[in-house]
Amino acid sequence: MDKLKMHSPDLSQGNIEKIRDLFPNCITEATDDIGNLKLTVDFNQLKQELSDSIVEGPQERYQLNWPGKREALLTANAPIAKTLRPCREESVNFDKTENLFIEGDNLEALKLLQETYLGKVKMIYIDPPYNTGKDFIYKDDFAESSDSYLYKSNQVDEGKNKLVTNQDSNGRFHSDWLTMMYSRIKLAHRLLKDNGVIFISIDDEEYSNLKQICDEIFGEANFMESFVWVKKTAPNNVVVGSVHEYVLMYTKDYTKTELYLLPRDPLKDKDYKNPDNDPRGRWKPDNITAAAKGGRATPSLLYTVVNPNTGQEHLPPEGRMWAVPTDVMNKKIEEGSVYWGKNGDGRPMDKRFLSQTRAGTVASTLLNDVGSNSSASKELAKIFDGKVVFETPKPTSLIQRLLRIATKEDDIVLDFFAGSAATGHSVLSLNKEDGGTRKFILVQLHEVCKEGSDPYKAGFNTIPEVSKERLRRVGSELSNNEAEITSIGDNGFRVLKIDTSNMSDVFYNPGVINQEDMFAQIENIKEGRTDEDLLFQVLLDWGVGLTLPITQQKIEAKDVFFVNADDEGENADLIACFGKDISNELIKTLAEKQPLRVVFRDDGFVNDSVKINVEQIFKQISPMTDVKSI
Repeated sequence: MDKLKMHSPDLSQGNIEKIRDLFPNCITEATDDIGNLKLTVDFNQLKQELSDSIVEGPQERYQLNWPGKREALLTANAPIAKTLRPCREESVNFDKTENLFIEGDNLEALKLLQETYLGKVKMIYIDPPYNTGKDFIYKDDFAESSDSYLYKSNQVDEGKNKLVTNQDSNGRFHSDWLTMMYSRIKLAHRLLKDNGVIFISIDDEEYSNLKQICDEIFGEANFMESFVWVKKTAPNNVVVGSVHEYVLMYTKDYTKTELYLLPRDPLKDKDYKNPDNDPRGRWKPDNITAAAKGGRATPSLLYTVVNPNTGQEHLPPEGRMWAVPTDVMNKKIEEGSVYWGKNGDGRPMDKRFLSQTRAGTVASTLLNDVGSNSSASKELAKIFDGKVVFETPKPTSLIQRLLRIATKEDDIVLDFFAGSAATGHSVLSLNKEDGGTRKFILVQLHEVCKEGSDPYKAGFNTIPEVSKERLRRVGSELSNNEAEITSIGDNGFRVLKIDTSNMSDVFYNPGVINQEDMFAQIENIKEGRTDEDLLFQVLLDWGVGLTLPITQQKIEAKDVFFVNADDEGENADLIACFGKDISNELIKTLAEKQPLRVVFRDDGFVNDSVKINVEQIFKQISPMTDVKSI
């Protein structure tokens, strides 16, 4: 229910509305003294509108600007003290899968992925909020004053809202949406490979603004196409009704971009036959004439062609000419590449061989054959036994079309507005179809389903629960048997959840500890955090792959993690032991396994002498190992 304003009208805003009706280009957005958005007049522009000569004012330049842009830049660059905590019970094939599902704020996720996935993602697809006035808009608060920076960057205040609703009254403003999108796209740009591609779904409301911020971040030269997706077959019952949305396509570097033809339509290939057993394979008759340009034929292409079977002479039809010169025509006749009809007495036709055609077809920017809103809803409802669990899913056929254009084999695909996990579903299905081993990274905010909503009625408390259940069901169906979910390709996913750092406040800011509290604060790891929690924070900090296989062994009665090791536990990318009372014997045993990296707890050694000896032991036994502690 809407609330009464409970105050007198703002007459100045009413006057601005009147000016906007007459001179819409003179109205812009600004913030008031307490940070709220409001409409305001660009008086320099208004002066120009009311003058018949150039009015002096600020120097003009081409740019997109809005209240909050500088904050968005700071937000994208500011560090955060967060981590990813593993959640085995919600994962499928946790130890071996190479797919990731991250639950939490996508800006934080993009920051956390920078070390590990910098320049490694081949394709990004996102379907962000469209700023309709009712969408959820992310409010980010990473740019802080120097006095409060440490406190807030460590996220001590667990009660801060990361998600607020963009109310109808604020729906006319673009600034909130631009601020939200700018920082995220800027971080996503860093994750793309040099030959990588990003696709972004959008509607008319923010299309022009989105294109401008992408032009700024990616560069205008890296704009590839604007696809038009036909989302429904009939417009609403209005004079003019929209039936489409857009998918913007940008590359990281257009000079290095790798794109691929779509598979050929097998129905069209049925036209190719081989009635004369030509050793070159299947063929079909094709026109061997061309239209005369401007109604004037090229004289050299108006020669006579003689049928070698009948001696009959042929000229091109009126208004046309032969498509090839005389010498090429004669060579084609000699090698049997001209078709003279079923009985050998017809007009000459070109024999178009299937082997000479393209390996695939060029993708059209008109996406009218890849599903609709309705088909996407039916597709999702079928997975969930007829229940409605998500309002606006995208069809997997649409996303698979984009995957075919931009990815091959073992590429990494990222979607940081995962929603119902349509992108993950699309990756799994396409891998099943073409034998690929693409991996996905999905990020979805912990968005609570409103009581009484369709997903809530279906038994889901949050949107990530919907996403993960879809992936489980799709993976099971693709594997034919839930018990064999990993036997055919990688249909699993590793769930990681964004949380506060595993390290206690004293780790980040020891200066805040009083002398009286010093002995009580020796422990620098938060209570309740597991060794596996610590392992994943180390993986993040060190930039080690978050989907590498993990095994665990007991050595000297201590739990030891091996990341991407061989069957003997040797040559690991990382060995981690977070136990207490670590001895020289355990250190020597681990050094003999020749890992690339090894990590211990700083307070985990049996005494100071052992702690001092660690680096010396590794220098003697495994000098290439990088040794660190937390």
